[in-house]
Amino acid sequence: MNSNFVTRPRTRRELLQLGSGIVGTSLLSGLLPFGLSGSVTGQPSQSGQQAQSGGAQIQGAPISQDRVAQMRAQAAAIPVQTQKLRDNIYMLSGPGGNMVVLTGADGKVLVDSSFAGAVPKINAALAAIDNKPLNLLINTHWHFDHTDGNDAFHSGGAAIIAHENCRKRLSTPQEIAAFQMHFDAAPVGAWPRTTFNDKFTLYYNGEQIDLAYIQPAHTDGDIYVRYQKGNVLHCGDVLFNGIYPFIDPSSGGNINGMIAGSAQCLTQADAETKIVPGHGPLGDKAALSSYHDMLVTVRDRVQKQKNAGKSLQEVVAAKPTADLDAQWGKGNVTGDFFTTLVYSTL
Repeated sequence: MNSNFVTRPRTRRELLQLGSGIVGTSLLSGLLPFGLSGSVTGQPSQSGQQAQSGGAQIQGAPISQDRVAQMRAQAAAIPVQTQKLRDNIYMLSGPGGNMVVLTGADGKVLVDSSFAGAVPKINAALAAIDNKPLNLLINTHWHFDHTDGNDAFHSGGAAIIAHENCRKRLSTPQEIAAFQMHFDAAPVGAWPRTTFNDKFTLYYNGEQIDLAYIQPAHTDGDIYVRYQKGNVLHCGDVLFNGIYPFIDPSSGGNINGMIAGSAQCLTQADAETKIVPGHGPLGDKAALSSYHDMLVTVRDRVQKQKNAGKSLQEVVAAKPTADLDAQWGKGNVTGDFFTTLVYSTL
């Protein structure tokens, strides 16, 4: 924990001023991976977990396993929308993170599995595309809203592929200190059976699918998925299109990695590339470039003040995102909360 983080008890008003940005919101009303009531506080968490990525402690309100069950049930009620991207490539959106489906004679390949509660509706959406079986599942990272359906899809016959760090996190207990969430190890069936450390290429349905590791950004297990023939790029949660992103310091995430990761994704795109974010609407290279520039701008502003010895509270009070909030603060991560995430991971 950074010594300049003030540890006295705080009022609710002060917590709101610190910019939690997620008080009173629900998972499915916004675009956070885990949209729970939370706060930024100097008090120890019940689990004793802290985000210590070179900066302030980020913590939130306690959560019970009942809430996890509620999230799964809520996800089951959210419609799954299908958007055709290319002849045999589709985007599925609604509950959880955005998914991509490639279909053809070899069967279907799905990127990310959303919530377990959404699996029946995802299966219905897959069946509405065609009758090809789902044979492969790719995870962009370990977070609950991208992998909770893994076990069900594996039971249905899908092999799971991900970065090695994604498997490590799914196969061991995890904490997300920003929301005081604890996750037991996922069921064995949810673990990726094929992993890689740098790059991995699949040839499926006449398509070349390139998977590549992104150095710790949103988490330490992020990858992008590039469809060479279809010219489609899935960036996972390295891209929250049109809104401030959540960064998970507990999983190795940090702002400099988000900047480097979005720059890496830019190298894989041209003016015609259809870019799928982890959250938000379908994007393009211009949208990704604008997002990258925003990350750099906020990082530089916060870094300058932190280098000058300003505390987290002082930096948040200075409103370094004030001129950006109208455009980027439309999700559940407010400017103040994003400033807190940036400060804490510098």
